[in-house]
Amino acid sequence: MKLAVRTMMSLMLALAPGLAGAQATDPGDKTVIFAKDDPEMAVATAKALASLDEFLALAEAPPSGTDRFKLKVEVLDGNVSEHFWVIPFRRTETGFVGILANQPEAVRNVVLGQNIEFTRDDVSDWGYRRDGRQVGSFTVCVMFKRMSQEEADYLRDKSGYDC
Repeated sequence: MKLAVRTMMSLMLALAPGLAGAQATDPGDKTVIFAKDDPEMAVATAKALASLDEFLALAEAPPSGTDRFKLKVEVLDGNVSEHFWVIPFRRTETGFVGILANQPEAVRNVVLGQNIEFTRDDVSDWGYRRDGRQVGSFTVCVMFKRMSQEEADYLRDKSGYDC
């Protein structure tokens, strides 16, 4: 079933207009297409960005029981954009650097596992695990609403989301 979903999503991406953006749920999971001006995604991104400083401070000195600190970043390739999780990441003098943790579906200028540099302006979400449960990952909760109940429940259970 996952192959069929990926194939369908790949076709949608190939046919999607340049104004659409792709978002990955979590490393290795499916991609969902959103309009650049999607109101629910805008609220989720704003919520993530409003708490980004607190997240970054926590990531620099992780408390016991926390792991998998990640940032979601937007990558542009011409008129096409796609958002990827970057795990692990670290700060640099000019922004951040980290490893792309999702397989590109829409953009062709990056590859899975590539070391990429990005700035705070590229960040669209953050997340980490605390005691095996997801914290943050606000955009993923919006994406669950666009999936079938079966897919969303599977991903929630598999990855520990509470939304």
